Amino acid sequence: MDLSDNLADIVERVGQHVVAVHGRHRIPSSGVIWRHGVVVTAAHTLKHEDGINVTLADGRSVAAVLAGRDTGTDLAVLKLDGMDLDPVESGDARSLKAGHLVLAVARVDGPGTSADFGVVGAVGGPWRTWRGGQLDAFVRLDGGLRPGFSGAALADMRGQVMGICTSALARGAGILIPATTVARITEELLAKGHVSRGYLGVGTQPVNLSEAWMQKMTLSSDRGLLVVSLAENGPADRAGVLIGDVLIELDGKPCRDMDDVHDALGSERIGQALKIALIRGGERHECAVIVGERPQRNSCR
Repeated sequence: MDLSDNLADIVERVGQHVVAVHGRHRIPSSGVIWRHGVVVTAAHTLKHEDGINVTLADGRSVAAVLAGRDTGTDLAVLKLDGMDLDPVESGDARSLKAGHLVLAVARVDGPGTSADFGVVGAVGGPWRTWRGGQLDAFVRLDGGLRPGFSGAALADMRGQVMGICTSALARGAGILIPATTVARITEELLAKGHVSRGYLGVGTQPVNLSEAWMQKMTLSSDRGLLVVSLAENGPADRAGVLIGDVLIELDGKPCRDMDDVHDALGSERIGQALKIALIRGGERHECAVIVGERPQRNSCR
């Protein structure tokens, strides 16, 4: 009974800071009061940007304004004007270990909370999502999320919220967006409505490099990225990169896959020159690309 009562207490306490977010048809998603008057939720659950409402713990329905969304980390920030609601108590997701017991606390609709009890399936260090966002830690839940649980608070057994849940970043499994990531992305979205990321304007696919090329150009990796598309008048296009080039180095570091590209395109690099080494016609070429800011609705990296 002690464990059962403790779990119920955590759900009740955390649930006071969890809302239902009505930003799509049928089942609402969940959201968490992260700051006074600010709710965070999973960006993929918002199917429209206007007419969003949230249901609070006391059953009231209030209008919300979308301050910004970031598909890279699947986070969206909503502002509740004139609502002075206490924020949730957050913790550090890096303290979680595989096998730790956790509680997902959601509000699918109305004044009642919903809870799902489970364990942490896997953990790791900083993780680059398939959408190009950076999570401060990788935490995979043991199993998928039930409908409405994207955006739910994930609490440890002390009742601290480790972050929010999403089903959009891994197939068939829930992923935690860590509290430190939520705080960082929330600050940027509130400041300017989007998250700045570097942009080259290239579409690529990985290729194996021949032993002859590796020896000829003294390469440390047998992998490169073949340029298969270019954004017209994008940074790489303006720098003279051509379709058919093979990217092999970025600022002197091997360019083996898209993770290497993302690592070189932090927001601090926007407007700066990035030295690119590539193979063209069997010869090594170099050029400098001025890193741009990724268009918000463009899939090129």
